[in-house]
Amino acid sequence: MADQHPIHLTVNGTACARSVQPRRHLVDFLRQDLGLTGSHLGCEHGVCGACTVELDGRVVRGCLTLAVQADGRHVRTIEGLSADGDVADLQQAFIRHNALQCGFCTPGMVMAAKELLETRPQATRAEVREWMSGNYCRCTGYHAIVDAICDTLAERARQAAA
Repeated sequence: MADQHPIHLTVNGTACARSVQPRRHLVDFLRQDLGLTGSHLGCEHGVCGACTVELDGRVVRGCLTLAVQADGRHVRTIEGLSADGDVADLQQAFIRHNALQCGFCTPGMVMAAKELLETRPQATRAEVREWMSGNYCRCTGYHAIVDAICDTLAERARQAAA
């Protein structure tokens, strides 16, 4: 196994050690080696955002990030994000606004929206649309997704003011 490289990382709060081929993409490692299938493979060119995961708290494209680049780092997938409850309000807003339709892009959308909610709590509707433009959806036309995110921003602002 000379072409295998050992990696040690934390995935959704659990330490993980494996050996991987140096060119194995992070999303393939997560899906095939760890069985975390929430992150999807869409374009495999970093364009669609279906493979979005967090690496040390920042969203990255899992199809453009190599598993060896995650060595010694923390990865969080939609499974970990959902289990932590950090986006329960956002997930409910997606349901209310029918922003998930086929669901293929939804995990990546939620991962990207979570970063927006944390870093731009005062974002305008136009800023939300711009932020989310890196994640591709064929079903919703983005209107429902933007509505769900804007509602979540507004509700969080109301709670912070209370």
